[in-house]
Order: sequence, then C-alpha cells, then structure tokens
Amino acid sequence: MAVVTMKNLLESGVHFGHQVKRWDPRMKKYIFSERNGIHIIDLQKTIAAIKESYDVVRKTTMAGKSVLFVGTKKQAQQAIQKEAERCGQFYVNNRWLGGMLTNFSTIKKSLQRLKKIEKMEVDGTFENLTKKEVSALQKEKAKLEKNLGGIKEMKELPGVVFIIDTHKEQIAVAEARRMNIPIIAVVDTNCNPEGIDYPIPGNDDAIRAISLFTSVIANAVIESDNEESLKVLENLNDEEDGVQTDAVVKDDDIEIEDYSNYQPTEPKEEDIEADQKEHEQLFDEDKMYRD
Repeated sequence: MAVVTMKNLLESGVHFGHQVKRWDPRMKKYIFSERNGIHIIDLQKTIAAIKESYDVVRKTTMAGKSVLFVGTKKQAQQAIQKEAERCGQFYVNNRWLGGMLTNFSTIKKSLQRLKKIEKMEVDGTFENLTKKEVSALQKEKAKLEKNLGGIKEMKELPGVVFIIDTHKEQIAVAEARRMNIPIIAVVDTNCNPEGIDYPIPGNDDAIRAISLFTSVIANAVIESDNEESLKVLENLNDEEDGVQTDAVVKDDDIEIEDYSNYQPTEPKEEDIEADQKEHEQLFDEDKMYRD
C-alpha cells in the first residue's frame, strides 16, 4: 500500500507555495513552476521525500526511540496534538521553550514539578491548604500543562524531531542540530531547507496539508509498533513449537494399521515368571477355600 498518493496531495493543497516575491532561492530545486504570482511545488519530489521520512520514522521507533512532533502555529496545533496522541508519541504545540533539547535536565525538573502538583491534587493535599495556596498551585499547573503537557512522560531526548514550518520553529531546528537529532520538516517555498536532514517540500499553512503530513508520520510509528508486536508473537510461537513434552510414546501404544506383515512380539522371560507366580497364587487360594 502506498504511503501517500498524488491525489491525496492535490486534494490537500500541498502543491501551493508562497508568493513569488517571498521565496527562498535555496528552495529552487523543489519548485515546479509559477502561476498567478504563486510558486507551485514539485509533488514528485514531495512523494519521494515523504517515503524516505516514513522509513526513517519506522526504523527509529523500531530501535526503541521516540518521535517529537513540533508545530506551534495555530493551523498546526490541533493536528499535532491529535496525531501525536494517536500514535503515543510526544509533542510541543503551544510554545517552544528555549532549552527543551539542549537543557533537557532543567526541563525535567519542571516536568517533575508538574507531576508533583498533579499528585497533590489526587492524594488530598489540597484539602489541607488554603484557597489562596490551592489557586496558586492550580495556576502553576495550568501553565506547565500548557507548555509541557505533550512531553510530560518524555524521559530522554527523542530519536527524531518532526517539525511543521522551520521558518517559525527556528529555535527548535537549531537545538535539534546542536544535539545531533535527525530533523524531518515540512518546508514551504519561503523556508531554508539547508540543515534539515529530511526536508519534505510542501504547503505548511493549509490545515488539510498539515493534517496529511502529521498523519503519515503517525502511521509510520503505528506500523513499526505493529511489526514489533508481530515479531514478539512469532518468537512466542517458535518457542512453543520447540517445547518437548516428557511423555514418551511406547511401542506397545502405537496403533497398527497394516496387519499384513504383523508379527506378535515374543513374551519376555520376566513376564512369563510373573504370570506363573500369579497362577500359583490363585491356585493356592482356590485350594484354601475348598478345604
């Protein structure tokens, strides 16, 4: 099955770029033509880039690493959250806090604080505090949840970062490059594709286009998880096939189907002696009852 089709891309408006006067010359190789003052993106190159990115995400998640979805512009916020939650990965959709990757140890402290407040809310600590203190803690929690809710369970740096609009997320791109984390990004005609490991040329402003790109990346994560599950099941089946039972099938228990060459086995000496003893015992008992 194809990762994405040309029809999907056309219907989502992926081929529409920005106005000609707003273009970045470094995007020239991804531009097909210009119509009515707007650049048209070459979708053949977009499809090739999507397939490459899809494989990268699959390999990354199969290696046990995570994917971080980043998109803080209004058009991307909902799609980023929805698709990241669907595939069980992490996301940033409100604001990129400086140092989220380069100073992750400090971000971890903020995440611990958020979890601590949530625990206080559940275990009844709020009941022993004043209304003013509870209100202050709830405001702090809301602020932390808004900015860090999507990476609450992230314990280490991600294996790959997926970014919508590198022009707006310049800090995220710079931090990922500094930490040597591979970047998959949707680049429009006004963006700089240099420094992006896996650029995907396409419209980064249309909601439908953004939803399509994020769903493809999420599908790659889900597919790799399914492959892992199948491998585990196959290994379990192989182990079960290899298990040998302690029960031993005796030759006497085997049912004979062809009697043409059948020869009865000769009785063993031990069996003959046992039969004689049993016979003598029965004879003695019979004699006793007669007397």
